[in-house]
Amino acid sequence: MNRQETTSTARIRVDQKLIADMVTPGSRLLDVGCGDGVLLDLLVRERQVDGRGIELSQEGVNTCVARGLAVVQGDAETDLHNYPDDAFDFALLSQTLPAIFDVKGVLRELLRIGRCAVVSFPNFGYWRVRTDLLFRGRSPISENLPNAWYESPNIRFFTLTDFMDLLEELDLTAQQIITIDRRGKAHSQKEIGYLSNLLTEQAIFLIGRN
Repeated sequence: MNRQETTSTARIRVDQKLIADMVTPGSRLLDVGCGDGVLLDLLVRERQVDGRGIELSQEGVNTCVARGLAVVQGDAETDLHNYPDDAFDFALLSQTLPAIFDVKGVLRELLRIGRCAVVSFPNFGYWRVRTDLLFRGRSPISENLPNAWYESPNIRFFTLTDFMDLLEELDLTAQQIITIDRRGKAHSQKEIGYLSNLLTEQAIFLIGRN
């Protein structure tokens, strides 16, 4: 099965398409926690990036290699220090941050090895998450949070506002913020303003150094 066939049969999420649009064609890129390689494959095929990946699970690495991708097994929290400064134009962390223990350390490493970083995550400040907790008294389950609390890899439950505060603390700049609502429609964070933390189901940040 060739790369085009493999990608066409995989479901490409809205956030993955938006991330691909953020990436400059032909750039050097590292996808950290690349999973099954769908996003990396999309970037290599449609944006012609010089793409590499690092993935913790052997199953994920095997799937990526079967797609013809340059992916190695490694841990974002312990192995990024092996990459030199400015090795990549973009460092990606897609839907992986909630499972990271040393969030500050990983973000610093992303912006050391990459000239900029793209980070996406589910927003735990989203109104449906709040109502599930308030009225049902249960941990939320949705398309973007599909696992029951006892099976979820997530150990960090943070909001859009929390993440913006963290970037300020780390002296990093959000160059672009895209929010995604329940219908999968994308907005700039400025479009919905002070309601963004309430109405955003997922967020994508393009982050640079100050």
